[in-house]
Amino acid sequence: MTLFTGLSAFPLTPLAGDAVDGAAFIRLVERLAAAQVDSITALGSTGSYAYLGFEERRRVARLAVEHAGDTPVFVGVGALRTSQVLANAEEAERAGASGILLAPMTYQPLTDDDVFELFRTVTTGTSLPVIVYDNPATTHFTFSGELYGRIAELPGIASIKIPPVPDDPQQARARVQEIRNRIPSHVTIGVSGDAKAAAGLAAGCDAWYSVIGGTLPEPALRITRAAQVGRFGEAAAESERLAPLWQLFADFGGSLRVVAAIAEQLGLAPEACLPLPIQGLTAEQRARVAEVVEELGLGSPGIGHRGP
Repeated sequence: MTLFTGLSAFPLTPLAGDAVDGAAFIRLVERLAAAQVDSITALGSTGSYAYLGFEERRRVARLAVEHAGDTPVFVGVGALRTSQVLANAEEAERAGASGILLAPMTYQPLTDDDVFELFRTVTTGTSLPVIVYDNPATTHFTFSGELYGRIAELPGIASIKIPPVPDDPQQARARVQEIRNRIPSHVTIGVSGDAKAAAGLAAGCDAWYSVIGGTLPEPALRITRAAQVGRFGEAAAESERLAPLWQLFADFGGSLRVVAAIAEQLGLAPEACLPLPIQGLTAEQRARVAEVVEELGLGSPGIGHRGP
């Protein structure tokens, strides 16, 4: 198994009073290491990297590596300017990260050549392996298959994090194979979109870059470990069991607010832990989240509690 396979868990970066809550972040990281996830990706979209300043990101990278034990840590380095990306990558390397995650952030629309040059510059400027982060829902940039191929040929590219695969299993396999045919054999393919993770792994993806794995690693590990030994029906059944959770993601505008509400409910993060202007869920929505957490047995007395 290579470094960029299996379950990579994306923890929140909890805030308290508009400042990174280091103690809460450490608890999340140590929880993931104890669960034996395959890697931890700090400062992904779930980690709100785009909302944090340079010093905050440097601190989070160092905390992640210091408290992950033997678990490899990847660090998100995306920023609007290439010079900022390079500075973030340098700090990730100094912190002891095992790899970096790079999304092509944009305000003005980016061209394929813009994005290729970004990755060329970064792979030249760091010794760390790079994960290509294709997340059009947040970056508003869509990678073509041709661009995957161009970037994957760059030295240092280790993995590509792709959007969710199609629902139809045959189409999903064809999609993964299409990407596989364009990239070198050493570059892994990781699926995102938690509801489609089991399908992506069954379709041939090597890794799952997981939102829910960063807060609730156990069910994510059950899906991943079953898929890794070819028990794809078991992985699909566990994913189907979590359908009420995936429905919350769909109903409440994505995974971030839901995962934050779960972490807050379980005492893993302080209340209102997301960076403003992102508002958390309403009281009514939180009540529904609490019902789903209880229904699915996702809480545990050992993972924390609300203080008095």
